[in-house]
Amino acid sequence: MIARYMAVFLYAAMVIYIGIKGSRKTKSFDDFALGGGKIGPWMTAFSYGTAYFSAVLFIGFAGKIGWAFGLSGLWIALGNSIIGVFGVWYLLGNKIKQEALNYKVHTMPELLEARFQSPFLKIFTSAAIFIFFIPYTAAVFMGLSYLFEFTFNMPYTYVLLFMGVFTGIYLVLGGYKSMAMIDVIFGMIMTIGVIILLVSTINKGGGLPNIFTALKTINPKLTATVGPPGFIPLASLVMLTSIAPFAMPQLLQKFYAIKDERSVKIGMYASTVFALLVTGIAYFTGALTRVFLNPSVSPAAFSESGKPIFDALMPEMLMTVVPSALTVVILLLILAASMSTLASLVLISSTSITKDIYKGFIKRDALDKNLTSLVRISSAFFILLSMILAFLKPAVIVTILSVSWGAIAAVFLGPFIWGIFNKKVTKIGAIVGSVGGLGICLILFFVWGARMVPQAASVGMIASLVLVPVFSIFGKRS
Repeated sequence: MIARYMAVFLYAAMVIYIGIKGSRKTKSFDDFALGGGKIGPWMTAFSYGTAYFSAVLFIGFAGKIGWAFGLSGLWIALGNSIIGVFGVWYLLGNKIKQEALNYKVHTMPELLEARFQSPFLKIFTSAAIFIFFIPYTAAVFMGLSYLFEFTFNMPYTYVLLFMGVFTGIYLVLGGYKSMAMIDVIFGMIMTIGVIILLVSTINKGGGLPNIFTALKTINPKLTATVGPPGFIPLASLVMLTSIAPFAMPQLLQKFYAIKDERSVKIGMYASTVFALLVTGIAYFTGALTRVFLNPSVSPAAFSESGKPIFDALMPEMLMTVVPSALTVVILLLILAASMSTLASLVLISSTSITKDIYKGFIKRDALDKNLTSLVRISSAFFILLSMILAFLKPAVIVTILSVSWGAIAAVFLGPFIWGIFNKKVTKIGAIVGSVGGLGICLILFFVWGARMVPQAASVGMIASLVLVPVFSIFGKRS
């Protein structure tokens, strides 16, 4: 236990040191938001991957989806890696960088405003970022707090408070520059951690053949191409988590900051390999919760009636399969993944509020120095709101994330993709696609309920893509 506390203390000291170092290089709003637009391929690759995959993946998704779908959850890992990482880098990397330079913008709402000459789109998408990133950030806080609660037997509230203050210090100090610097270290920790997790799981299970046999004995469908819930739920999850990155500001913002075209090419392959490794092992391990956990040996992960507590499955699994001497590495793995995602979400939300809303509509002549101070203050405020929501524990982590991802993707996907690749789409089409996609998404969330959130999110994303070209027959071309 002492070793775990020491590791976390040293880890925290390292992060704060890098935050202080980054603050010395942060002299302007552009430095804080985009690191001056000169971030190299490896920093960007690790920054993209660690922002994409957080504690939500390891604690929420891997546990719930692994328990329900078994090994077919690996389709999600493949989709995330090939579509959500390689596809995004290949299709959008250079394009976004060029568009950002052409329009001289820092954020996605700014880009949409410039492309479609629509102030409404900027304020609507900025508000959507702020509103729906709060539950997303809360979900990450929840996942991380659950892990610390299981590992250190610390009260959930204390862990949540510590993580909020810790995240705020390192991000508010250095902005994107310190975030990109620390993401390289985070990525290395995650790589080592998942390899240890894989080896430990296989050893604990007596080898892959024994593991597959045990899983098949529980339910043959857990080793089938499509798990027990069926094709549509699985396809919806693949779509939600793999297509949404084409419209997620916290991921696409990385390309605003990347150095040049050569860096995009290098980063594309590095980020894809990283994603395959991290997601593949996470979902594989999640599927094996069925093998290693049950109410008699792991009561903390099950209710009194014997039903699994999904957010508790993976923390219990990690403590079960990983030797105690190595659990500190797994702890740092989850911590690293979460810190990067938290920083990305907070940075996007605070820059959007500061640049898109404050400078865009309230004080257009705001000085750069004032914007830099305001973005730091808004970062701290956003963290506070997310912590309050996480304290309330509104739902299962997977549900919270799915709602957030689905809503944001529905807002941005149609206008952003069509706007970049097709000059014929109009402002009316973009507005209807953004507002209509979100509206359909939210209506279906309420009508279909929590069990069908991924399906509702997928329909909202499709609607966003369809509505833009359909309604572009009205109005002048942008």
